[in-house]
Amino acid sequence: MLKANHVSKSYFQTCHSLKQSKKEHLVLNDVSMEVKEGEFVAVLGRSGSGKTTLLNVLSGLDMAEGEVFLDGEDIFKMKEEKRTMLRRKKIGFIFQSYELLPVLSVMDNIRLPQLKKDMDYVMELLSVLGLKGFETYYPDQLSGGQQQRAAIARALINRPSILLADEPTGNLDSKTERIVIELLKDLVRKYNTSILFVTHNESLVKDVDRVIRLEDGEIVYG
Repeated sequence: MLKANHVSKSYFQTCHSLKQSKKEHLVLNDVSMEVKEGEFVAVLGRSGSGKTTLLNVLSGLDMAEGEVFLDGEDIFKMKEEKRTMLRRKKIGFIFQSYELLPVLSVMDNIRLPQLKKDMDYVMELLSVLGLKGFETYYPDQLSGGQQQRAAIARALINRPSILLADEPTGNLDSKTERIVIELLKDLVRKYNTSILFVTHNESLVKDVDRVIRLEDGEIVYG
């Protein structure tokens, strides 16, 4: 489903001195990994280990050295327009901060990126995610857990091949974060959607299919 071969990513930082120069900062170092169809994979690592950069590279939001294949296509060799359309069709994003638009209702937030009108599927998502009855609510009228459920529904709206989740429970209490992780597991089984989520919380990775540990931009386990 998703495969990275020898991916490295660097940023250049300006060093302020008598002579200003740029210093290379290696964020990802020769990372190779894959996520299979219907697999629930966690990337575990401390803050600054390169987790978010890895998600950005795997989705083609950032370019890097190496290769990244999504459904057998090398996304680094695509033109930006094609890469953008591939993201919309095949990748769903879930963020720690939900990224719901405050001026839109739950229903409108969920349907915002929808490519094909399918109200039956929308209502199915609302039911599966426990949001029936909240369609006309606005984000500030929802709990944190409900907002994250709405964000997950939005991520699933185009039936993506894979969900990429960046610290999806970071703003939730421990009880709600466990509910969200269990919900993601159920979605893997129901829709056969692959999920790759990154976290620094070791207690959240007990029941996933596979754990990849990232330290200083390198995979040290998994």
